Amino acid sequence: MEARHQLESDFVSPNLTDPALALLEFDSIAVGIEAGDAMIKQAPVTQIHAGTIQPGHYLVLVTGDVASVEEAVKAGREMGQDCLRDALFLPNVHPGVVNALYNGRHPIKSEALGIVETGTVATAIRAADAGLKGAEVTLAQLRLGDGLGGKGLALFTGLVADVEAAVEMGTAVAQDQLFRHAIISQLDGEMKENVEGDGRFGSRFNWENF
Repeated sequence: MEARHQLESDFVSPNLTDPALALLEFDSIAVGIEAGDAMIKQAPVTQIHAGTIQPGHYLVLVTGDVASVEEAVKAGREMGQDCLRDALFLPNVHPGVVNALYNGRHPIKSEALGIVETGTVATAIRAADAGLKGAEVTLAQLRLGDGLGGKGLALFTGLVADVEAAVEMGTAVAQDQLFRHAIISQLDGEMKENVEGDGRFGSRFNWENF
């Protein structure tokens, strides 16, 4: 059966009805490319997006039906082996995670902000998915890898009690890849403006290279 995969260089809008999403994170770029190739040859995933992030890691993300994504992950794991830094398989991914991945940042509509900072990209996505499924919150940002030294960052906004629940769910699934977490019940308006930007200090001063 011919694969229905979509390469990053031939990008199309995400199929938000795809039930499954997986991401493999490698500490070797060469192995990551090999693994991505093996994954799309193994199963008819809907889309595959792959590339480098700081500090020299390689990500491969696939979406599609559960069986195809599961087969692709198996092939990627076998190829990656000891170069596999972290892996994520969500057979029923929350639409808010997909939306954040493809559509970027959302306004912080409430004064309450929950922050989950993780050591890997895959864990940040896992924490975001758990938080959205466990509480009535909005995923304001899902920042992954670049500009973070390879870390991941999930920002939840909503009512204080809901944000607390989302952070609790997110930190529970992060386990040993949790770096830090915080809950701010009354985020200052000026700080909110800073957080809602791209998050990089240099962008506040229009630095060309930061």
